[in-house]
Amino acid sequence: MAAPRMPSVSESNLTRYLQEIRKFPMLEQNEEYMLAKSWREHDDVEAAHKLVTSHLRLVAKIAMGYRGYGLPVSELISEGNVGMMQAVKRFDPERGFRLATYAMWWIRAAIQEYILHSWSLVKMGTTAAQKKLFFNLRKMKGKIQAIDEGDLHPEQVTYIATELGVPEADVVSMNRRLAAPDHSLNAPLRQDGDGEWMDWLEDESESQESQLAESEELGKRRALLKHAMATLNERERHILTERRLQDEPTTLEDLSQVYGISRERVRQIEVRAFEKLQKSIRNAAIEERLASEQQLAEADS
Repeated sequence: MAAPRMPSVSESNLTRYLQEIRKFPMLEQNEEYMLAKSWREHDDVEAAHKLVTSHLRLVAKIAMGYRGYGLPVSELISEGNVGMMQAVKRFDPERGFRLATYAMWWIRAAIQEYILHSWSLVKMGTTAAQKKLFFNLRKMKGKIQAIDEGDLHPEQVTYIATELGVPEADVVSMNRRLAAPDHSLNAPLRQDGDGEWMDWLEDESESQESQLAESEELGKRRALLKHAMATLNERERHILTERRLQDEPTTLEDLSQVYGISRERVRQIEVRAFEKLQKSIRNAAIEERLASEQQLAEADS
């Protein structure tokens, strides 16, 4: 995406970068909608640039959550920014969702892929279960208060392996790869001591208004999905759920045996069901937007 120059980030200017991106204003929903329409329909690069820069704080906040993997935060932010640009490129404002809700998945995916590549997990395999282990092991250790460095106790290994559905040997191996001291929240962002991690985290904490908006957005998405799923027949709904809505999707082969049809036929049903789901969600979002505009018009008259 060709766009006006964005703030550059490196470890040496991280503090200045975090301060600079706070200057970009947050967008109201209607303004975001119009900018997204302008980019999507007219290739308005300036509009795309505003959409990206208004969400740089979101990228930085998500990147901070991955700082425990021993990689430079500036690099995590840079990768997240790439994911943000990809999200803007593919964002469809007519679906009724806010850009932040859609972009979070692209940002996390970009950062996680970078981390996986940097850790050379290809030597251990890159199955969905192993990726899940990689990104959930620290949280699981915190849950069972296994915060000491070194190997886990056998019962802890068994518990984590059972909860995440992976072999115990994978848990032991992954824990050793991740055995690095956590960063203190009071540690300086740079060696010269200019600012601490805690300063940034406090400044970026979500307000009650943001939490409420996010909760309402999630409820809206769930309602649209539930309504759209109801438009599918039982077989379409089951195949789509197994293929698209599971952490570890069911294989085409397994589903072909369940229904006594070919794998290609299962794939066709999956694609058709997904297209029907998209159409239903899009139509519902348009109807909701038109209803809202009508209410505003009636209120103004």
